[in-house]
Amino acid sequence: MRVLIAEHDYPVYTQLLRKAAPELEILSTGDSAELSRFATDCPVWLGQPDLLANLLRQGHKPAWMQSTWAGITPLLAEGLPRDYRLTRAVGIFGQVMAEFVLTYMLGHEREVLARLVSQVERKWDNRSGQSLAGRKALIVGAGDIGVSVAQFLVPFGVQVYGIASSARTQAPFVEVGAMEDLDRLVGEVDYVINLLPNTAQTHDLYDAKLFAKFKPTGLFMNVGRGTSVVDADLVEALKEGHLAGAVIDVCRQEPLPQRHPFWTAWGLLLTGHSSAPTSPVAMVGLFLENLKAYEAGEQLRGEVDFSRGY
Repeated sequence: MRVLIAEHDYPVYTQLLRKAAPELEILSTGDSAELSRFATDCPVWLGQPDLLANLLRQGHKPAWMQSTWAGITPLLAEGLPRDYRLTRAVGIFGQVMAEFVLTYMLGHEREVLARLVSQVERKWDNRSGQSLAGRKALIVGAGDIGVSVAQFLVPFGVQVYGIASSARTQAPFVEVGAMEDLDRLVGEVDYVINLLPNTAQTHDLYDAKLFAKFKPTGLFMNVGRGTSVVDADLVEALKEGHLAGAVIDVCRQEPLPQRHPFWTAWGLLLTGHSSAPTSPVAMVGLFLENLKAYEAGEQLRGEVDFSRGY
């Protein structure tokens, strides 16, 4: 089987794959022209969606493509073919995403940034700080990653609620509501964590009307997609005190333009799309598991329904 690797970290992936599956013929390069030549006669592609989308634009197409990202937005661009099998990275981001979320939840409770300011000002800061025990968190996007994040939050005494495409009963959530329950639930929780994918239904979801329903003490975290948030409305909501703060990992345009209001917005922390980096070791494990299923004609993990966009 010939496998094409289109990844910035292609040397790492090449080494891992050659060691784990020496029977595979691995085609990888950092040269775009050579990559295009390799793609002409290669049925299986592994890599990041932006580089894979470039190959599709050039007229190449695989039988099956494995994305190394959870998000596959570049592959959904208008004019690109969709008559191939596509799987996205699933089951490998749960712990790193949970660690990110917990870092900033604990930082919020313990007022870490305020203490840093106090230190810079040489003020002895002996405030007691708060605990996560008894706090309520809403995970908007209770899918694969959302469930994993919830499982990590529960031992800290956090009551976890979820939003999914339809309401359901699912551990460890107290409640999983449908999208129409979002307006109600954001006003009942201390943390709103957005994990939604980029689809037409999720664009501009967090607007002035929704932010006005948040708890004034609530913290908003966006680790899903930047298109879910109306940027100006978030900045204004923070200014007006509709919520206590925001941790923004993903933005509509990345890197963020120098004049964007997020840089100076009160109570907003930017984390530079760092929440859940892909582990090449875990990714290769998922790819080989899917490759085995692909060759056996079985169901693939993380297969994308192009009509849904995820």
